[in-house]
Amino acid sequence: MASKEAKISLKAPKGTRDWSGADLLLRDHVFETITNIFKLHGGTPLDTPVFELKEILAGKYGEEARLIYNLEDQGGELCALRYDLTVPFARWLAMNNVQQIKRYQIAKVYRRDQPAIARGRMREFYQCDFDIAGAYDPMIPDAEILRVISETFDALDQEITIKLNHRRILDGLFAVAGVPPEKTRPISSAVDKLDKEPWDAVKKEMVEQKGLPEEVADKIGQYVLNKGTLDEMIQFIKSDEALFANDEIKAGIADMELLTSYSKELNTFDKISFDLSLARGLDYYTGLIFEVIQKPQDAKDADGTRYPPKSSKNSDASAVGSIAAGGRYDNLVGMYGKKQIPCVGISFGVDRIFTILKARRGEKQGRAREVEVYVMAFGGKEFDGLLLQRMSVARQLWEAGIKAEFSAKVKPRLPQQFKAAEDVPLAVILGQDELAEGKVRLKVLGTGKGGEEKDDKDKDQGQLVSRDDLVQEVKKLLQTNTLPIR
Repeated sequence: MASKEAKISLKAPKGTRDWSGADLLLRDHVFETITNIFKLHGGTPLDTPVFELKEILAGKYGEEARLIYNLEDQGGELCALRYDLTVPFARWLAMNNVQQIKRYQIAKVYRRDQPAIARGRMREFYQCDFDIAGAYDPMIPDAEILRVISETFDALDQEITIKLNHRRILDGLFAVAGVPPEKTRPISSAVDKLDKEPWDAVKKEMVEQKGLPEEVADKIGQYVLNKGTLDEMIQFIKSDEALFANDEIKAGIADMELLTSYSKELNTFDKISFDLSLARGLDYYTGLIFEVIQKPQDAKDADGTRYPPKSSKNSDASAVGSIAAGGRYDNLVGMYGKKQIPCVGISFGVDRIFTILKARRGEKQGRAREVEVYVMAFGGKEFDGLLLQRMSVARQLWEAGIKAEFSAKVKPRLPQQFKAAEDVPLAVILGQDELAEGKVRLKVLGTGKGGEEKDDKDKDQGQLVSRDDLVQEVKKLLQTNTLPIR
């Protein structure tokens, strides 16, 4: 007797998810909002392959390199799935000898991380990147990147803090504390965990795993646990004689003083926190580094209420970590070509932003589709469904750019049609007598559940409009903000 075939596991792979309906529309809204900001700043779109040569990705991510998905050798080139969009962009710049560009890209990246889907940490996820490449005067592109961040989250109605640090200041700080040069990057990776772990745990890693003397670790702790405004932290560093005697720190402070001036002019200063614990684990950063976090959930909306209200369904939204990150990488392009091209950029974590926006929406479920009008028909015993007439009205609306649907049944029942139109704001209702007069009934939906009818004297019959005026009347209603369903 033949053995039974093993059952197929019907699930998405670990760390991935399917997108549909209201979630997909919300994600597309995030894409559109971010893309509009990128275009506002002169961004040029770019698309690159989902996999790269392994040698292109090698040696760029430090300890994070273990998260790269390597592909099987199929008898050709050794490849790996892209880990981010920055290294492929640098490869493209060097390959095409592009000297200056503002580029944006929205695409999926892949990491063999331990997923936490509820918190927006995935193995397959989207990044939205904006980078400025080219030799410009110091900190001007960096200041514009911070402005792009500010505008994007303002457009998404999210309160944020931009955490900043400077690699040269951080490296100088380590040198002053007594960290050997060969341990700078490993110690930097340990410090980068301070947003997730307490200082005692980070210090233990430095001493026991990285081999750092305890007194050196204590000295690092005296510095990296400080944060404040740009003005406050520049003064803090300048007032420490040992720190400000370091040439790397002096160079970093010169950059930060320029950034202070530019950020005040571009109205981003108040959103910035100069945080000496920010390290960013990727090896290719050379100057300014930054991460964006949402403000604590104690923040209140304009009417004084908290949003989103804390509940079991959205509690993970406050633990998503950084929702955007980036920095300056002046030497990365030169690894692939003969000429260095300075770059600075930001990467928005769409899945984490989505997690926060969905939590804010709370119990209110978003619309699963964007249909604006449902075309339906009803009649008595002689009713034939008016299919051709429904098709004609739908075509009229489509040709006018109005999103419309009708039932794919010859003789649909009216309650079924109202049920199908539950999340649609308007209905065009056809009746035999009205059609004979060249008219249809235009009704606002969303005042009750699908299929519900009120008493005849209270029931909203809608308005009779001529077929010739239908498009104009529909557009007029759609432009109002008073429809129950939007």
